[in-house]
Amino acid sequence: MLQCSIIHFQLPYRFYQWVIHNMTKTTELAGKVALVTGAARNIGRATALELAAAGAAVAVNTRASREDAEKVVQEIRAAGGKAECFVADIADGHAVNAMVEGVIRSFGRIDMLILNASVRTEKPFLELSYEEWRLPLSITLDGAFYCAQACVPHMIRAGGGAIVTLGGMMALSGVKRRVHGAVAKHGLIGLTRGLARELAEHGIRVNCVAPGQMNTARAAGRSARAGEELVPLGRRGEAGEIATTVRFLCGSGASFINGQTLHVNGGQMMF
Repeated sequence: MLQCSIIHFQLPYRFYQWVIHNMTKTTELAGKVALVTGAARNIGRATALELAAAGAAVAVNTRASREDAEKVVQEIRAAGGKAECFVADIADGHAVNAMVEGVIRSFGRIDMLILNASVRTEKPFLELSYEEWRLPLSITLDGAFYCAQACVPHMIRAGGGAIVTLGGMMALSGVKRRVHGAVAKHGLIGLTRGLARELAEHGIRVNCVAPGQMNTARAAGRSARAGEELVPLGRRGEAGEIATTVRFLCGSGASFINGQTLHVNGGQMMF
């Protein structure tokens, strides 16, 4: 009887990483340019890397974390992509206009705007000063206003595009000690729907992604499993899971999705 033997080769782990990366890599967004606000860390960072992996050139915005933002740029370039760092406070309209002019000088166009920048502060409502109340509103809502007004004319000239806002589960569920943040995130939903109707004639789709509990640096100081029993999937989400949702909304597969809020929360809240 003829016996056959199978030889098993022990391949390096990096080889498997390479295979997985190239199996999932797409050039769907090749030739496109994305501006991602608050892209130095967490969801913003993951989104910048995800859009770059799909072929887009990425403008990586940060208000103060230049070193972290530059690291994101270097990661993208090391993988063969195009990226530049833009330091600007998006709550400052003049700074936003200067940033967008810089993006146009660097890349020539803007096709995607990802409004991710926000600030997380906690304080009982009755103890909030007006300045503390305004802080998340100025970054989340005023910043979105400034960025959209600056970017949309360039998107129209490019023949259309996509805007994705980053909301949050708390906008609809409510949350203690973060009333001001919940109001700001809820405002993004209104902005998303209003812009979706107004910009549709220009071929610009506008949608919102609302993350649930996320496993980010912000959550690091909390109990490892705090609140996870409320999530049917039994865990927090990962930044990359939000990033892939954003990439989907920017791509051709979402060409008929407009004015929607996609809740990515493991089933903690169902709509």
